[in-house]
Amino acid sequence: MMPEVTIQIGGRDFDVSCQEGEESYLHAAAKMLDDEAQVLANQIGRMPEARMLLMAGLMLADKTAAVEDRVREVEDELAAAKAELERLKAAPKPEPERIEVPVIPDDVTDTLAELAARAEALAAEIEEKAEG
Repeated sequence: MMPEVTIQIGGRDFDVSCQEGEESYLHAAAKMLDDEAQVLANQIGRMPEARMLLMAGLMLADKTAAVEDRVREVEDELAAAKAELERLKAAPKPEPERIEVPVIPDDVTDTLAELAARAEALAAEIEEKAEG
């Protein structure tokens, strides 16, 4: 036997049957419909039950359609991002950039130091001769 659940929509009680264990889902769905019915009641006031249910259902369907449209947009964006990722994965790796750093061999450095020492010695010799 299916459980009977009383739900309230637009201030009116409705007895509804549902599958065993589905009661919480039914209450959640009824709450969504009731929220829309409350918006209608606040805007328009009391109306016949059938019209209230129809209008609340249409408002809820409109919100659902907008959410479904956004989901499709996000799915399209995700598919495009996945395609771009696959394209980047499949692309050849860029050639490593070659950077040349000049290296001065030790013997050149030693020779330059020796030349600098000789130049200083010659400069000192010239200064001595100039003073003397």
